[in-house]
Amino acid sequence: MFQLKWIWENLKGYRGRYIFALCLTVTGQIMYIINPIFSQKIVDTFIYSENALQNISERKNLLITLCLCMIGFTLIRTSLQFTSNMLYEKCSQGMLSKIRSFLFMNVQRQDMAFYDHNSTGDLMTRLSGDLDMVRHTVAWIIKTFVECIVLYLTTSIYFFCLDPLMALCLIALTPLIFIISWVFKKKVGPKYVDLRERMSQLNSQAQENIAGNRVVRAFAREDYEIERFQEKNKEYSRANKEAAMTWLDFFPYIETVAQALTVVQLIAGGIFVINGRLTMGEYVAFGGLIWTLSNPMRSVGTLINDFQHFLASANKIIEVYYSRPLITDRVDAVSMPDRFKGEIEFRNVTFAYSDGTKVLDDVSFKIKPGETVVIMGETGSGKTTLVDLIPRCYDVQKGEVLVDGVNVRHMKLHELRKNIGVAMQDVLLWSDTIEGNISFFDSDMPMEDVKRFATLADADEFISKLPEGYDTIVGERGVGLSGGQKQRISLARALAMRPSILILDDTTSAVDMETEQVIQHNLRDLDFSCTKLIIAQRTSSAKNADRIMIIKDGKISEFGTHEELLKNKDGYYSEIYRLQNGGEKEAV
Repeated sequence: MFQLKWIWENLKGYRGRYIFALCLTVTGQIMYIINPIFSQKIVDTFIYSENALQNISERKNLLITLCLCMIGFTLIRTSLQFTSNMLYEKCSQGMLSKIRSFLFMNVQRQDMAFYDHNSTGDLMTRLSGDLDMVRHTVAWIIKTFVECIVLYLTTSIYFFCLDPLMALCLIALTPLIFIISWVFKKKVGPKYVDLRERMSQLNSQAQENIAGNRVVRAFAREDYEIERFQEKNKEYSRANKEAAMTWLDFFPYIETVAQALTVVQLIAGGIFVINGRLTMGEYVAFGGLIWTLSNPMRSVGTLINDFQHFLASANKIIEVYYSRPLITDRVDAVSMPDRFKGEIEFRNVTFAYSDGTKVLDDVSFKIKPGETVVIMGETGSGKTTLVDLIPRCYDVQKGEVLVDGVNVRHMKLHELRKNIGVAMQDVLLWSDTIEGNISFFDSDMPMEDVKRFATLADADEFISKLPEGYDTIVGERGVGLSGGQKQRISLARALAMRPSILILDDTTSAVDMETEQVIQHNLRDLDFSCTKLIIAQRTSSAKNADRIMIIKDGKISEFGTHEELLKNKDGYYSEIYRLQNGGEKEAV
């Protein structure tokens, strides 16, 4: 089975200890038949023998030796079980840590399309609950399965050695267990697949609600969100109950067959003792080991139940484990270790998302190094998608995107992206200090450089006024910063890369006009060469740019300077300029 093979691959480094633990388990289970052998000897020699009193008197040392051996083997068996359990736990926890680290690294390497199809809540479920089920399989399910098999086979062999007919009477019930278990497996498997999906939906609902708690409060929708969560919670509870009830439906049959062994042992064993076929010691041995047949039968249902749960979880983990990004370095990727000049060119670029929605259609333009270009257009026109193609967040279906004359597909991703600084409108700040957020690209950045880039983003003044200054913790659980303050920290973080290409996606949308003018002035006077692509909605952000690009329906409808675009009285830019400036006319 592929899932078990996958587990074995990830036990690398722990395989020796795990195999040793399995050997200890096998040895410990085999030792269960030793004490009944001694019990049989004691009963036949010192209790039910015609010369029992004489044997006690004359062979007292044998009796003491047998009793001490029973105690000794019990202690040894217990020690083996304890040692094996410790090894199972260490191996499973080590494997769990290894898989979780690999999954996290693999998730980090995925391209944007991966996140378009996998929710945060679902990924968190795979990294937590699903992984714990894998650990449970290694530490308990496999161990218990081996225990049941070894115990059942060892006892069966011993019973056949004592009396074949009695052994057949007891083992005859085994086929019933296998039939019941097979039917149970068929019914419970789909239940756990559904349960896994419900758990993922529940976690996604909780994650989205917690992340968006401010929006919920702003719209006074707490009751609505609680109701939505309760619906998901009820669905998960229902799926959980269905899976549990499936097991409970089969439990009486398995338990009845297991208990029937005791009845068979009492009736058949009693008859054989009366007929002289069995000695009383052999009957006691059968009675003392009857549980080693019934317990594995009882465990079959639980093992199948947990194993089906494991399969549902493992399949979800394996999807991410073996998922590989579509956007990777080519084998013949061009190495460009030096700083980029910053030239950008689109040649007949067409792009559509995986669902078939076309966003860009035959787009061509060229931006010179150091040039500032503002991109404007209606919502959904393709502005953000266009800039996402430069650092290869997505790859084009047709055409080419070139940086410094080289197709970005032919570049090494790390070298490409370390030359591109990005600041988005929807800001994500890490739960770290402001200094840590700004110096995210270079954690060893000197403090004076952190302050310099904060000043360029017009953020130093408000940061210095905070009680802890640059040591202030921000993020989800940090101090409450305004949208404009977060945008300026994000801009400082992008500038701290000293990028050859700076992409700003409506980064100053939440700041006032005065602050925006300061930032624009600072961006014009950077002490390093930088090509700037700025997505903006305000003409105040565009008028001083070298050129302005208007995107409409996935095509470039206008491209020129502020003055050139104003000449087109029916153009998008001219209309927006009039709307934002109260119909004011500008001499051109």
